[in-house]
Amino acid sequence: MNFSWDTLKILSDPTRLRILSLLLKEELSVAELQEILGMAQSRISSQLALLRSAELVSDRRGGKKSFYSLRPGLPPRVAALLRTACEATLDQPESVEDRENLDRILLKRRRVSEQYFNLIAGKLGKGYCPGRTWEAIGHLALRLVPRIVVADLGAGEGLISQLIAHRAERVWCIDNSPRMVEVGTELARKNGLANLTYRLGDIERVPLPDRSVDLAILSQALHHASHPQTAVNEACRILKPGGQLLVLDLKEHAFENAHEHYGDLWLGFKESALHGFLKKAGFQNVEVTLVSREAVEPHFETLLASGVKTGK
Repeated sequence: MNFSWDTLKILSDPTRLRILSLLLKEELSVAELQEILGMAQSRISSQLALLRSAELVSDRRGGKKSFYSLRPGLPPRVAALLRTACEATLDQPESVEDRENLDRILLKRRRVSEQYFNLIAGKLGKGYCPGRTWEAIGHLALRLVPRIVVADLGAGEGLISQLIAHRAERVWCIDNSPRMVEVGTELARKNGLANLTYRLGDIERVPLPDRSVDLAILSQALHHASHPQTAVNEACRILKPGGQLLVLDLKEHAFENAHEHYGDLWLGFKESALHGFLKKAGFQNVEVTLVSREAVEPHFETLLASGVKTGK
């Protein structure tokens, strides 16, 4: 592709430029683009096909949905041209409305997940949750070291943290559901765990200082993150040099109803994807292991990924 001329031709179409402006900010599904732009799916799909052929966007499958984002590694001149064109139309009425609709879509995403966890707060240990098996948790627990500072990211009620707080120096539980934080705090008080503290926060913006914990845990939380790589980067930020990250999450599956039933944003991850998240964040000694497979359909499988933060 001749990026210089062909990119200019691509950017000359208002609809394609509006789509690219949105994808500069967030990965979006076809249905979400349709809702934001107020256009027919066929029109949006045809424009996305042109953008993909022009090597400006890439797509991935998430169950039955297709998600689009800017192609990683765009040539610097192309990326600069794209951003300049998008910035030049920021004040256009359509662009202003697109940004407002995008904010609404992203808020809807967060609310779907929050509503699910607020609903099940107080019941999480009593009902079924994909990947939350004692077999899988046991594999994680075996790697824990006593008298350390731990951050349980996306902790929910803190099932794991309630167990390890009996021996750890300090445990921080971070969750974005106010109700989960309330329930977990009450459980910690009831069980006399003064070293177990819950904080309201997002795993993509963890409310803990740099280099403040020895062990970070993402247990069945990463598939609820809008940006899994950002969540892993945050875990790396709060870890002390030599600290370890443990990620317990579902292996990629095709159970589409997980979006609705469990508030999942991602249908699990490939082993290579988890490995890539940790390596890109800067972790060393990265390992990804299949640790359990459920006996009942849809036979969810659970992966355990680990990595060590290096540096001084």
